[in-house]
Amino acid sequence: MTTAAGGVLAQRERTALATVGMVGGGQLARMTQQAAIGLDVELRVLTPDPGAPAVLAGARHCPGSPDDLEDLLALAAGCDVVTFDHEHAPFALLSALADAGAVIRPEPAAKRLAQDKSHARGILEQAGFAVPPFAVVPAGEVGALERFADRYGWPIVVKAPRGGYDGRGVAIVAGPDVGDGSALPATEGEWLLEAMVPIAMELAVLVARRPSGWWSTYPVVETVQRDGICRELVMPARVPPAVAEAATAMAVAVAQGINATGILAVELFLTPSGELVVNEIAARPHNSGHATIEATRSSQFENHLRAVLDWPLGSTAMVAPAAATVNLLGPTTPMDLGRTVPTALADPRVAVHLYGKDPAPDRKLGHVTALADDIDTALASAHAAAGIILSP
Repeated sequence: MTTAAGGVLAQRERTALATVGMVGGGQLARMTQQAAIGLDVELRVLTPDPGAPAVLAGARHCPGSPDDLEDLLALAAGCDVVTFDHEHAPFALLSALADAGAVIRPEPAAKRLAQDKSHARGILEQAGFAVPPFAVVPAGEVGALERFADRYGWPIVVKAPRGGYDGRGVAIVAGPDVGDGSALPATEGEWLLEAMVPIAMELAVLVARRPSGWWSTYPVVETVQRDGICRELVMPARVPPAVAEAATAMAVAVAQGINATGILAVELFLTPSGELVVNEIAARPHNSGHATIEATRSSQFENHLRAVLDWPLGSTAMVAPAAATVNLLGPTTPMDLGRTVPTALADPRVAVHLYGKDPAPDRKLGHVTALADDIDTALASAHAAAGIILSP
């Protein structure tokens, strides 16, 4: 670029307001990237895949693995803060990263609770939160299942404490006959055994919390899980106000108690007797908050960025009376998204989010959210759109 006099103008590199490093480049990072654009935040994602969903959406690719300290250090070196879109960075490496001076939010101690279900169960129980009856036993010790069932009854839930998601690493055991054990989670070290909790409904509460202590909550969400995968959700949950208030208070207490920063998702069981039991926590943006992109004034992804940067939080108020989200799971038959997505968008209530993934059976390819004046209409619109998109 030159001036009228022919001189060369000095050019400077454009600098964003802040730079956030995210460990992981999947769909949660992709949607975080979309929120980052409006805030003029540069998002850098650590992933070995140059075609990861977040990279395809414009996030800066930092090649590397969450299992490699040097890669984590390289990510942190150019960032104001490091955060996460998954649970897979080992606690020991995160602690070493913090010791090296990196700003990590949530801090490793809080992140460990989301990474290690056995550790979380013990900490939450000690803090007085209701959790399912549980025991931690050596992996492969099949006899421990019978001893646990003698006390709590069959069926029982057997979990791999670390690494499982979307139903992976979880088995429901109906009785003492486990055959050769091949259906039980394959994991080194430990199994987490849990009593089966009677469930009237599954709920989730998202808490956005800043390191300075300010926090905000989203409306309680009702989720529908099958085979360990969230299939759909509605916001707000169809529960009495007292239940919603108790669920929110419990989630806030968990967030405060573990010093969470960013988005914390607290998944809860509501029992037929009205008791709330903590199921799992996720210290990152979460599937149960996808409706917030359209349904609330500030999405979970925007507030995650605001919170980890210790910026003021955005409003979590809903912009419509009801919202429903249906996840798009890969079918077993081929799809023609170029044909089906425009057809689904004919419903003005519907928003479609695709993650840029290659289709595979039961793989999360995207989600559909619909807003309406009531939950039944929102659900019907979301299901109709999802059915169109996934049709052959």
